[in-house]
Amino acid sequence: MLSRTADHLFWMARYTERAENTARMLDVHVQTALLPQSTDDAEQGWRAVLGISELLYGYNQKYDKLTQKDVIDFMVRDPNNPSSIASCLRQARENARAVRGALTTEAWEIQNATWIKMQSYLQTNALEQNPSDFFEWVKHRSHLSRGVTIGTMLEDEAFHFIRLGTFLERADNTARIIDVKFHGAKETQSHKQGQSQSQSQSQSQGTAQEASQLDFYYWAAILRSVSGFEIYRKVYRDVITPERVAELLILRADMPRSLLACMGNVISNLHHVRNDVSADTERFAGKLHADLKFARIEEILEAGLHDTLTEFLERIFELGNRISRDFLVPLAA
Repeated sequence: MLSRTADHLFWMARYTERAENTARMLDVHVQTALLPQSTDDAEQGWRAVLGISELLYGYNQKYDKLTQKDVIDFMVRDPNNPSSIASCLRQARENARAVRGALTTEAWEIQNATWIKMQSYLQTNALEQNPSDFFEWVKHRSHLSRGVTIGTMLEDEAFHFIRLGTFLERADNTARIIDVKFHGAKETQSHKQGQSQSQSQSQSQGTAQEASQLDFYYWAAILRSVSGFEIYRKVYRDVITPERVAELLILRADMPRSLLACMGNVISNLHHVRNDVSADTERFAGKLHADLKFARIEEILEAGLHDTLTEFLERIFELGNRISRDFLVPLAA
């Protein structure tokens, strides 16, 4: 396959997955914003959304203060934000249009129709009236894109480059969510502990109960952002704890959005598109997969979750560069 064709297919999938991931994060935060919380906590939550996608600097360049409305507008509509949902769906459509011959008619029509409908959304106030409906629509269109790809395309190199892009992007996003959210949970917990020390015993008991309830909704929201809430209940059948959330999202091979599951699919699709110069890239990906496969959550937490995830993100970035070097149009230096 021509490297330019592979490049378009790979990035079509990555942009589609990125749009879905952004919609997931925004939807969860719109829902959790309805819970009782202080202004500082609410602002910290939206700041975390921007931090996950490394958009905080770009947002601060454009806006003087941080508000829910402006964050949503920046991450959904803004054409100058390359990671906004509108920008991602436009790029996915443009990449698909460039290689229509490599796609089935159904696969192309999903990308094209999604962008056309997206434009109509941007011209109305539907997003402001019911943001959750819009985010569900974005997720649904991404599901359709994947389903049509699996259901209509020949499992040739084109198919595997699409799947490779999907799982590489998903691994990157899941790692970012875990890292930022666990860091945010530690800050919130420290703040609550400081507050409780200055209260009376009766007040402390009430505060502890309220904190416990908020913790449940916090961790449940993280799970829902990766469609993991029902899976957690099925696997653990117990209260939600940070350690088990981390284990599910990092080390469970049967959890579709876990780091281990994503890397397993990356390895599989790399095997199907291997060429004369890709052996080193396969070894690099295989080592990253093995490090996850044989890890234990206790060891990861002891070593430091943030450090582990930071290293993982660096290795995923390097893997993306190696894939570009071996198969695609090389990224600009």
